[in-house]
Amino acid sequence: MSISGDSDVEGTLSANIETSKSSIKRKRHDGEVESEQQKPTKRKRRSKKPKDINDADLDGDLGINNGLSKMDARLLSDYVAQRTKRFEPELSHVELEDRYIPESAIADTTSWLKPRTTDNLADFIRKFSPKNIDLDKAPSTPGSPHILVIASAGLRAAELVRSLRTFQTKEGKVEKLFAKHIKLKEAIETCGKVRMSFGVGTPQRVYDLIDNGALKMDKLRVIVLDASHIDTKKRGVLDMKEVQVPLVKLLAMNNLKERYGKDGLQLLFY
Repeated sequence: MSISGDSDVEGTLSANIETSKSSIKRKRHDGEVESEQQKPTKRKRRSKKPKDINDADLDGDLGINNGLSKMDARLLSDYVAQRTKRFEPELSHVELEDRYIPESAIADTTSWLKPRTTDNLADFIRKFSPKNIDLDKAPSTPGSPHILVIASAGLRAAELVRSLRTFQTKEGKVEKLFAKHIKLKEAIETCGKVRMSFGVGTPQRVYDLIDNGALKMDKLRVIVLDASHIDTKKRGVLDMKEVQVPLVKLLAMNNLKERYGKDGLQLLFY
């Protein structure tokens, strides 16, 4: 009897242990499932598309954003400010004011009805540049262009240089001012010896040359922004942080900003 009783007790204990293990496993499993269900799902980060870019305005065949041609000076000023806030959200109110480009600095070019392609750039500059400057003759001081043209990248700047060769004469050169294959030291040396009517470059390189003193601003009358051009990803010079930030830093330089709307210096958005 005692043997049989001991056996029954052992069987009961064994069954209870198994039941307890099963219960623990089940609770653990249920807890894990519940925990997984409670975990917030990670949302996929989508690239933010500026609200004021309309797909209908983007012409992939011509490589231009037609929307910019419809903006007057006030809208273009707001357009630049909106992107500055987007790309540099850490800036204080005072810093944003320092980078603000007033509408008085921007010429209204909405009357230009031709496509803003590379082929039409020279005619655009002729139409909207001040009439009292000779585009075919550079100032006598080396490194003192009448006009700066700012592009998004070196390859694009090279295309614009070719399109502006019509302005190049013995008395005035259309000079490359971008980093591709041209070191900063070489560019500084060039500015010190070449009479240029036009300087065509990228934002950071032009900024560095002005900051260095190699590129002189006293004869500068026009800054042309290659703003309508878009790349294969449909991005313009104002839509890429790596370009827009140095561009605004360039345009907000004190020796430029203090002359906007007062000393004959204007911005043309092409």
